[in-house]
Amino acid sequence: MEFIIRGDKIKITDAMKSYIEEKLGKLDKYLKNTDEVRAKVIVKSDKKNQRVEVTIPLKSYILRSEEGNADFYAAVDKTIDKLERQIRKNKTRLATKKTNAIDFTIDAIEPVRGEKKITKRKTIEVKPMDEDEAILQMELLGHDFFMYHDSETGKAAVVYRRKDKDYGLITEE
Repeated sequence: MEFIIRGDKIKITDAMKSYIEEKLGKLDKYLKNTDEVRAKVIVKSDKKNQRVEVTIPLKSYILRSEEGNADFYAAVDKTIDKLERQIRKNKTRLATKKTNAIDFTIDAIEPVRGEKKITKRKTIEVKPMDEDEAILQMELLGHDFFMYHDSETGKAAVVYRRKDKDYGLITEE
């Protein structure tokens, strides 16, 4: 696995780099063709916390995790644990996906009890509006996301509330 490690408002020391590489190396047992896998790690620092964000783009999936802690090493551990849980939790979905490019070695993943499934389906009328109106509508409904038709671009879009309380926007290409 190739590692791209950078710091945001923090200098990455050799010890930090080797710790990240060692911990991410644990994920090799779940991945095929690890020579082609590129893990992007961003370490962010603010006054109180160290945040570690790991993104691993694969052929069919993107694994991503972000965790924070006052201690850098604890933040790395939490992030890697979260990635492992994601892989284990989605074992069945990953194994049954009808694709030629399965990126995981399914035998290395332990089964998960309590398989998740869709329990509710809903159809909505997608109305044309701008971003500000969509955010207002989302807030009025008390939801964490809202789908709408962008009146400026003419494309489907989803506005959502991020963990940092800001908003994100997803649009179709």
